[in-house]
Amino acid sequence: MAFDKKLLEIVACPICKGRLEYHKQAQQLICKADRLAYPINDGIPVLLADKAEPWQEKQ
Repeated sequence: MAFDKKLLEIVACPICKGRLEYHKQAQQLICKADRLAYPINDGIPVLLADKAEPWQEKQ
């Protein structure tokens, strides 16, 4: 199941309530403010703070 990009208009980071960016290859939603990556499982974003992983922007 593919992630529906329309969800980006209504979802937010559960920690800072900031905007999330979709990274298709990694199947993650990224919060650049908190430097966290939230997984997407079977097209469903898992927006739980304890499931987030540290994220670092690639140079």
